[in-house]
Amino acid sequence: MRRMGVSGLPRNYEIFYEVFTGSNRDLVREFEALNGRPTQEALDKLSLKYFTQNKRQAVVESAQEQIAARAQDILSLLGRERSSLEKFGVILDQTSNGLSGRDLSHDILRKIVGIMAAATETTIQQGRQISQAMEEKSNELEEMRTKLAQYKKLADTDPLTRIWNRRAFDKRMADVYDDQRSVMFHALILADIDGFKAFNDHYGHPVGDRILQGVAQILKTQSTTDCFVARTGGEEFAIIVEGLSEEATMKVAEAIRLAVEKAEFVIGAGVRNCGPIHISLGVCMAADAGDAEELYAKADQALYASKVDGRNRATLFSRIPKGKFTKNWLLYRQD
Repeated sequence: MRRMGVSGLPRNYEIFYEVFTGSNRDLVREFEALNGRPTQEALDKLSLKYFTQNKRQAVVESAQEQIAARAQDILSLLGRERSSLEKFGVILDQTSNGLSGRDLSHDILRKIVGIMAAATETTIQQGRQISQAMEEKSNELEEMRTKLAQYKKLADTDPLTRIWNRRAFDKRMADVYDDQRSVMFHALILADIDGFKAFNDHYGHPVGDRILQGVAQILKTQSTTDCFVARTGGEEFAIIVEGLSEEATMKVAEAIRLAVEKAEFVIGAGVRNCGPIHISLGVCMAADAGDAEELYAKADQALYASKVDGRNRATLFSRIPKGKFTKNWLLYRQD
């Protein structure tokens, strides 16, 4: 991406990953037509065309606009109420000034009472109307807020596995480094299903999708309650771990690996077990990186080390001999 001058945005990573795996031939063909120097506008068009969650973001923005419009309606109603009360206040002031130091006859008092009664009734009626309108607008606003929360969750959810997606993952990763005090208590685990492309080609995409769903559920089940589990693209998953030591984080990674290895992936009415399925994992503590991008890169390097060392294992970045896989990993990522 850097060589092509492409910004490291989540949606760009998603496009490049899918192009790299070649899982969508139409996307690959359109990407290649960009002639190696794609503009952000061209990439965004591909993103909206091929990735559902980015279309959902447009729905979120539309809901936000509707909420802003409802809020403006409420402000207008409050302005009308204020204007009505100010007019009533002027009538009271004028009446008070007119009464000061004057001898009042019965007829004058009767007229004054009539004027005050009419003004009060008008103000009360207008207040009731505005109150009713305010209640209706408030209900509409609350309904829109509920829908917006649902849309936001959909925009951050992977439609296949029902766990967090790459967009949500990138936002959560950025939060890790917002407060330097929290860096000491976070780690990143990257997990990748071994040999998934060959598996997909052999059994077909519907079976492959079921495997992805099964692995996602195992990751959620085996992770602690403070873990953030996401599918970051294709057969790759990520887990942001909070509040665990290096040793405890590795135990989580190993528990996930064993759970996937032992799981029976039964597909179809014929009760066919498509297992065993294996995954490789890379682990890096947040304290070993300066920012979210570096943390991801180092966890990815640890994942690559697991692949090179034979797959179906978890590797901790801090335990990789210095320089052992750096060159090959960089070539792997550039291809």
